[in-house]
Amino acid sequence: MRVRDVRALTAGPFTVDLLIALLVQAAVTMPFVVPRAPELPAATWTSYGLTTLLVLPLIARRRAPVTVLIAVLAAGGLYKFAVDGPGQPLPYTGLVAFYTVAELSSPPKRIAIALVTAVAVLASTGLDSTDLRELLFSLFVFAAAYAFGRLAVTRKAYLRAVEDRARQLELTHRIEAEQAAARERARIAREMHDILSHAVSLMIVQAEAGPVAVRTAPDRAEAAFDAISETGRDAMVQLRRMLGVLREDEGPGGAPRRPQPALAGLPGLVERVRGSGLAVSYEVTGAPRTPGPAVETTVYRMVQEALTNVVRHADAETVRIRLDHGSEELTLTVTDDGHGPGTGTGLGLVGIRERAAAHGGTARTGPGPGGRGFEVRVTIPGTAPDRRAGVGR
Repeated sequence: MRVRDVRALTAGPFTVDLLIALLVQAAVTMPFVVPRAPELPAATWTSYGLTTLLVLPLIARRRAPVTVLIAVLAAGGLYKFAVDGPGQPLPYTGLVAFYTVAELSSPPKRIAIALVTAVAVLASTGLDSTDLRELLFSLFVFAAAYAFGRLAVTRKAYLRAVEDRARQLELTHRIEAEQAAARERARIAREMHDILSHAVSLMIVQAEAGPVAVRTAPDRAEAAFDAISETGRDAMVQLRRMLGVLREDEGPGGAPRRPQPALAGLPGLVERVRGSGLAVSYEVTGAPRTPGPAVETTVYRMVQEALTNVVRHADAETVRIRLDHGSEELTLTVTDDGHGPGTGTGLGLVGIRERAAAHGGTARTGPGPGGRGFEVRVTIPGTAPDRRAGVGR
């Protein structure tokens, strides 16, 4: 149930009281308009006016429930003893007033008023009839009015609880949506950083080497420019795919939705980096398997970022990539022979740590073996073997 639906059920108390008063007025008017036997008391305007006075206090029943009940009982006694008019099948005004006392009054008041009302009902019924069934019926209808008043309290408490719960759920959903959006923004930022940083780094290296190669080795210069073109095209395809996914309405001519990069794409990544003149080796140990699309994309992006850091900062000659499929975990190691451990404060290394942590893993960065170069070592646990698929070397 929505919040506005709950509010609609409890809105307009004055309007409700006015409608109840009109309904009761219609009920007490019936004995005055229905043809009566000649031997019964005549329906006079005086008796009808006093009957109407019994109904009017019901409009203020919520503001002063006890006062309204006392006024109704007093007017009822006056009608009974001072006016010889038509009787009513049920004491409608008294039942509504008693219901309101049961609903709105404090426990001490409710108990006191209930005792006084019971005495008044017994006295009024006993004066008219000594029939035990009529007496019990009168007590029953007033007891039912009291019970319905208490049930109304329970119903209102339930509606308030439903409204509070709906409000809390709405707040929880809003917070969850904001958190999901923040996580998605962080993921997209990492993806775009990896794509652009890797592509631009390779293009810069190739572009810087191009003029020298043009003078000394034209064949190498042509290969360098081809590598720049291929790297740029690949970056554009990946960016178009990512931006196409972000669009709300993807038309038939939109960006192609290619699969996310996986372990099978690592050899191609290595070949592109080799085109920059860096000697890169790629080794897979253990039982090759497919750890799952999410983990595969994560490993690919971490290798991509590690190679980008080597190309941009390490001034290395060789890089060794090793992917070890252990029985309980997947371990990625990227080692270079560059200028040393570095500071480890770049966004790329932070992104590697975040990606590893997202899968419950760890990422350690620091000096390579023997204190030479730089090494990135990532461990992702819980990757069970899948013998049906392998990873190319």
